[in-house]
Amino acid sequence: MLETSARLLKLLSLLQAHREWSGPELSNRLGVTTRTIRNDVERLRSLGYPVHATPGVAGGYRLGAGAALPPLLLDDEEAVAVAVGLGRAAGGGVEGIEETSVRALAKLEQVLPSRLRRRVSALNAYTVQIPGQAPSVAPDVLTTIANAARDHERLRFDYTGHDGTATVREVEPYRLVHRRGRWYLVGYDVGRHDWRTFRVDRLTPRVPSGPRFTPRELPGGGDMAAWVERGVNTAMWRHRGTVLLHAPAEQVSHLPAELKVEPVDERTCLLRLGGEDLTGMAVWVGFLDVDFEVLDPPELARAVLRLSERYRRAAGTRGDAGDDPGDGGRAGAGDGAGGAGGAVSGR
Repeated sequence: MLETSARLLKLLSLLQAHREWSGPELSNRLGVTTRTIRNDVERLRSLGYPVHATPGVAGGYRLGAGAALPPLLLDDEEAVAVAVGLGRAAGGGVEGIEETSVRALAKLEQVLPSRLRRRVSALNAYTVQIPGQAPSVAPDVLTTIANAARDHERLRFDYTGHDGTATVREVEPYRLVHRRGRWYLVGYDVGRHDWRTFRVDRLTPRVPSGPRFTPRELPGGGDMAAWVERGVNTAMWRHRGTVLLHAPAEQVSHLPAELKVEPVDERTCLLRLGGEDLTGMAVWVGFLDVDFEVLDPPELARAVLRLSERYRRAAGTRGDAGDDPGDGGRAGAGDGAGGAGGAVSGR
């Protein structure tokens, strides 16, 4: 009987986590026959869980919604995670959810065992949350996006860019990422044939959602947090540039993630960088201590030239410093920068 009860809980957990399961899929997951699955489904129905079954080859089982649905069953770690999450939600970030989060947390703590109450209380008491000034997002927008991502359904929405331009997008949604008080949607933009990151507070979903899609391989090796961090950092760059480094890509692999390095051959690689100030970008590239050529934009090449001339003037004030072999090597690097400027003007 204990084994059967444990299997029922596992079956219920699977039905809650996925939109629809076929009989063979559940059979493989639980290590029982499809006949046993049918019997367990009937037991769940007798307990009040509305499990719907669709016959046929494409059919399966799914858990329906309803007012009579019994409470969710949580293990210790899940209960602590839910309680801590409600505590964080009470601090803001999602529009109108603060008060309801506090009420839900109070109800949950009433039924938690004492051992779990102590863990939750300690986490909430000794964790400091700094409230942000980021715009809040309506809960129904988040759930609409999350449901579309879960069910692999395209999402159509009105979107306002940072420059105020309004567009209509059709996107395959994959992940919601929360970063420093803001929510971001990572998805594949069907119209632009590329991956994009969208500010959720700037979009308004259009319902119903679109057709189903076949999931693609996630960009950035699947690390969506790093992907969003890199995209948000580079999106605010005022200037962008491309530099050919006379060094293998492995030699500059320590660069920040938002800077893109592309191997050209065994001895050179392309560096795509950006920043608020062209002179600062020129100084930063010089810190790499490798020869380089500025490919674009011409303004960055001119910034390198101005910087090299300033360094030459500074070195010229030290008498015979220019005769030192080491200084001569540095002057050669300056000549390389000047050559890059010439190459840009010829483009």
